[in-house]
Amino acid sequence: MSIPPPPGPHQPQGFPEQAHGPSVQGPFAPPSPPYGYHPYGGYGPYGRPVPVNGVAIGALVLGILCFVPAVGLVLGLIALAQIKRKGERGKGMAVAGSILSSVGLVLWALALSTGSASDFWDGFKGAASGDGTAYALAKGECFDSPTGNLEGDAYDVDVVSCSGPHDGEVFAAVTLPDGDFPGDDEVSRTADDKCFALQDGYAMDTWAVPDDVAVYYFIPSRQSWRFGDREITCLFGSTKENGRLTGSLRADPTTLDTDQTVFLSAVNAVDTALYEEPEDYPEEDLAVNRAWAKDVHAVLGEQIEALRGHSWSADTKGPVTDLIEEMEAARKEWARAASAKDADTYYAHYDNGYEYVDGPTTVTAREALGLETTVPTYEDDSGSGDESGSTGGFDV
Repeated sequence: MSIPPPPGPHQPQGFPEQAHGPSVQGPFAPPSPPYGYHPYGGYGPYGRPVPVNGVAIGALVLGILCFVPAVGLVLGLIALAQIKRKGERGKGMAVAGSILSSVGLVLWALALSTGSASDFWDGFKGAASGDGTAYALAKGECFDSPTGNLEGDAYDVDVVSCSGPHDGEVFAAVTLPDGDFPGDDEVSRTADDKCFALQDGYAMDTWAVPDDVAVYYFIPSRQSWRFGDREITCLFGSTKENGRLTGSLRADPTTLDTDQTVFLSAVNAVDTALYEEPEDYPEEDLAVNRAWAKDVHAVLGEQIEALRGHSWSADTKGPVTDLIEEMEAARKEWARAASAKDADTYYAHYDNGYEYVDGPTTVTAREALGLETTVPTYEDDSGSGDESGSTGGFDV
């Protein structure tokens, strides 16, 4: 049994907040509005050659994309006039943009006459929302990032087998409600809350999750939101520099047997209650700590009943029964902590209540169930509100 990491913002720092700008997929494929990785920070500005006419650049871009060819043609003509008057560079861009836009106008005319323009626009919206692209990652899929890590913008990913090395593994997807774009901060906050709450439902055997694994996510950008993108994709990734995952972290009812599922559901529920320990020490606020101890006592009672009510196999019944007895003893200690009159008395029962957690009886029960038996390491298991678990001190 392990205490999961605390809630709150756990974002990796030093990376772009979200993706900006389209990515063209093939010669005539519509661009896929980018997804933002879990927000990290910002890029520095890139130098722009001042002598180049900006309108010419816009004409060339619109000519290549062929979305609004009439605008591209107009911009091209304007750019040629400005270049002649100001002596700027970019005539080739303006001419190329005008030519491409002219071709685009012809193609659009043909498309409108055949009805294929509607199909094209539907395809564009599909690309924006991830349909039919690598962004439409499903729960349980693993992928590689083109950059080899989870840094920067994500315009594309490659789905790969989870059995080999990979950059990330998707464990959940959350659909945001329709409406106006809520803003980068609000989307990130929602992703933080939802993804951290869902991780243990996918990787129920928390002891089997490596220490360097943390939660990341893809979030909709402001651009992709305009075209129907509402999905937050929760994923596991490595916090190590150039770190990669190997093998799937999935351990849920689709991969576990009934005994394993019942056991992990019970101990994880207790872990969640323990993990909600107040930030204030008993010396500072004894009442709030006593209330929390009462909650732990109640959750232990519920999960003990769940374990007792399950019909265990012959190999697992004995070790699980021994663990239940220790949980019963711990439950009594939490009841005493909940009625403690002073901090010293509270601490005495608090320590006794924690004694069975990650103890030898838990390890023995896990071994009998075929689960991970190596007790996780924590950077700091003491005190309230401290970070612990696989993320350590790295904000993700």
